[in-house]
Amino acid sequence: MLMNSTDRAASLFYQPNGFRVLSPGTHVICAASGDAVSLEALRYWSVDRQEAYASCELATQRLLGQR
Repeated sequence: MLMNSTDRAASLFYQPNGFRVLSPGTHVICAASGDAVSLEALRYWSVDRQEAYASCELATQRLLGQR
């Protein structure tokens, strides 16, 4: 089965004030929970680790090494 950009995760380059889409998709995968996060809802990421998070709680846990 072929996937189109509406079915797959985007690849992003995270910057301090936003992100750049490297390959299209509708969502990214949270590094802490594994959940899909729509690009419209994406608010939390790490520039240093280049990873996305579904919530501020998950971002904090990940950065503190709890996940």
